[in-house]
Amino acid sequence: MQAQQARDTGSGHDAKRDRGTMHDTNTNRGGDGPRGGGADRDTAVLDGYAERMAATDPLLPAFTNPAASASAVLRTRDGMAFTTRSAVPPGSMGSLWRPLVEYRLDMRVTGSDPATAVDGLLCRWEDQLAEAVSYDEGYGWDSAAVVTRPSRDTTGATALLRRGFAATRVLAVRPANRLGAGPPAVPGVRIRAAVEQDLPTLTRMRAELHAYDSQFGVVTARSDALERLTEDARAQLAADTSVPQLWIAELYGRPLGFLEVELPPEANWIAGYVQADRVGYLASLHVAEEARSSGVGSALVAHAHQLFDSEDIEAVLLHHALESPRSTPFWYAHGYRPLWTSWYRRPAVG
Repeated sequence: MQAQQARDTGSGHDAKRDRGTMHDTNTNRGGDGPRGGGADRDTAVLDGYAERMAATDPLLPAFTNPAASASAVLRTRDGMAFTTRSAVPPGSMGSLWRPLVEYRLDMRVTGSDPATAVDGLLCRWEDQLAEAVSYDEGYGWDSAAVVTRPSRDTTGATALLRRGFAATRVLAVRPANRLGAGPPAVPGVRIRAAVEQDLPTLTRMRAELHAYDSQFGVVTARSDALERLTEDARAQLAADTSVPQLWIAELYGRPLGFLEVELPPEANWIAGYVQADRVGYLASLHVAEEARSSGVGSALVAHAHQLFDSEDIEAVLLHHALESPRSTPFWYAHGYRPLWTSWYRRPAVG
């Protein structure tokens, strides 16, 4: 029952993503129909996609034109795609949650056959990657090609699968439910704010969570993970926030679970992913193996939801590994559902 800390995923509408520059910045690379197509055609595609997504999922944010921050714009008759390159340095906290280099594609498709538009955009992107990616950077495990899409927009999924992509990471959402009851009492469970003396316990449990999630293709095992996780936990314990970010769950006096939450303004980095004014982020949750099925995980989730509701949070977001046999059923049983799905291919170029 893990939530993945994923501040540096850089997918979807993440305002904090580290954008780089791809070598090829030609904004009119081929297409079905008119090459380039003009501003009117682009507007029609963007507006058609925005209208289609609004009907698909009311919790999606308003879509804007990201061309100004893209390295290249790819076009087909009924589609546009915006490419970016993002990198995090070795030894950074961000390197724990992703490959060092990610090549990303943001697709907008419309028309009567959006699946064909997806396929055409992917073809153009493959051509671009083959030209732009160096062998040292793009052909190793620490690189990825990433396509993040609204989860309910399944058009073109077959085209992604044929090119070696897998639906790997989900950004899930839970709308506020302030009419619900408070956290249920769980025998033997006590939840309290973490203190400095909890640093060794927090570091151990966070390392367990990181090692478990590194099996599923995005979170990446690093030799310095324990050092980075310790530094981060120490900084969070010292942070001056109105509500503590780190919480410990004790089972009959033993610390066997932890929770990490972000409220505004700390959570503002992810607020652009959802149609809501006040957004919270459930960054991490982990229960030690010996405490599984004891109610500790559910008690931690209920505590988090109480915190978010008390701060008038309208929607809570969290990342999880789609393939995890623990995370996916656990979170959906607690009111979450997919909002964005990130398709990964590692290495970026086969």
